[in-house]
Amino acid sequence: MSASNAPSACPLVSVIIPCYNHGAYLQEAFDSIWQQDYPRIEIVVVDDGSTDTTAQVAQRHASVKYVYQKNQGLSAARNTGVVHSTGQYLVFLDADDWLLPDALKINAQYLEQNPELAFVSGGHDKIFVATGLLKIYTREVTDNHYLQLLQGNYIGMHATVMFQRWVFDAFTYDPTLKACEDYDLYLRISRKYPVAHHTQRVAAYRLHSTNMSGDIPLMLSTVLSVLKRQKSFLHTGEEKQAYARGQLIWKEYYGNELYHKITSSPRATKAELATLLAIRPAQTVRHLLQPKMFMLKRILRKYTPDAGLRLLHKAGIYKNYRPAVGQVITGDFARHTPFSTEFGYDRGGPVDRYYIENFLLRESQSIRDRVLEIGDNEYTMRFGQNITQSDILHVDARNSKATFVGDLSDSPHIPDNLFDCIVLTQTLHLIYDYKQALATCYRILKPGGTLLLTVPGITPIDRGEWRKTWYWSFTDVALHRLLHDTFPAATITIGSFGNVFIATAFLYGMGISEVTKEQLDMYDPQFQVINTVKAIKAHRSA
Repeated sequence: MSASNAPSACPLVSVIIPCYNHGAYLQEAFDSIWQQDYPRIEIVVVDDGSTDTTAQVAQRHASVKYVYQKNQGLSAARNTGVVHSTGQYLVFLDADDWLLPDALKINAQYLEQNPELAFVSGGHDKIFVATGLLKIYTREVTDNHYLQLLQGNYIGMHATVMFQRWVFDAFTYDPTLKACEDYDLYLRISRKYPVAHHTQRVAAYRLHSTNMSGDIPLMLSTVLSVLKRQKSFLHTGEEKQAYARGQLIWKEYYGNELYHKITSSPRATKAELATLLAIRPAQTVRHLLQPKMFMLKRILRKYTPDAGLRLLHKAGIYKNYRPAVGQVITGDFARHTPFSTEFGYDRGGPVDRYYIENFLLRESQSIRDRVLEIGDNEYTMRFGQNITQSDILHVDARNSKATFVGDLSDSPHIPDNLFDCIVLTQTLHLIYDYKQALATCYRILKPGGTLLLTVPGITPIDRGEWRKTWYWSFTDVALHRLLHDTFPAATITIGSFGNVFIATAFLYGMGISEVTKEQLDMYDPQFQVINTVKAIKAHRSA
């Protein structure tokens, strides 16, 4: 049905096809549009300076609106297509891809039923031309779309997206981007407007040797640059953690792609090797040097002992390397300010949370029945088992969620023997009379009840609201004496965690996403980052 005699109530869909020397594929793209079971469609082809048959293929169809421009790139061509289109809904289809049956009807129904949506996206097929392999790509995303997009482009193919026309009154594709212009647009839109996603497959993505996505160094550098544009707009800890995770996910994804490409091909470009070396130095060095490692060690020791062994140490091959005096390279640590002044919350989360949360997870069976937590009850609800009542003690009476108000070191209004468990994480160092606070914990715990306590050892000091009440740090030795003084006859277990690297990472504000589990799990008692206590109050004697 043509646009002229279709029902007027049905919104017009403009399918915009930017084309640069892909005339050989253009007819197949047209056919996939004309087979759609949707009554009102217009096709706009933007010829971006092609020198092949693009003009002839497009102009032999009177219903196709053909626009020519000098070569300006994909983003500029799409923007030109928007200007020359008239549809209420817009779809961008590359000339070498095609739409699957019912694609336009499926997406249009979403927008008609939810007119507040800026766009809707769906699943797609990946067609690998060289092998004929077909992969189905669907991912279920139902909410928090901006947070999800910060952690990767779950959409994956722009032809699966149908936009409201009004979106382009405020946004356009960025012509300065050589790649990832679609991802940039999704982030900007979803930060401001609601969007939706479904798992129905609506388009096919043809993967061949001329795809820009094959240039992995370009794709990685561009996608990280696009993601970095969002950094100044991140306000919540959740957004900052999603951003940090997104950086790791993109590096991991393209690192895998690049490593597979390099190891399966006898040739690698300098750009590919440089990119892989930057994000996976150990893996790259092993790949390049492992076959002659024994000989290489001897050569490096004899002729370039420090530089050579340093390289092998960085690759994880020679682990006992220590730089000679005067040969320490401080690198990114050669600075007087940390990477983060927010304990690493803006870089994926604080490293000390690994120890705190693992401790609570191990002791989750003790977080039961009636539980008191200080400030909020996040850990109680996250790790607790069989909770009958969750109480919160807060110093501020304006906190509507607090069931008790007061200072833990001076709370006579809290009854004796009331709680089965007290979760006291990262709080004791903020209480000047910490001995009295522990005495209160002992008093208000039931016999047989458990105190789960964590305290900082080596730590940055908060620069915000807790700056004026940040009094103490505690070693495992101090805790041993302190708990035996304040919890008479109790069963006490003290844990200690950290090493020189993690202590340094914490002080510099590195996030947990920037260190490995192996680095976190190594313990050196000389560098205690977090110390923990499990104290079980003794039962009354018979």
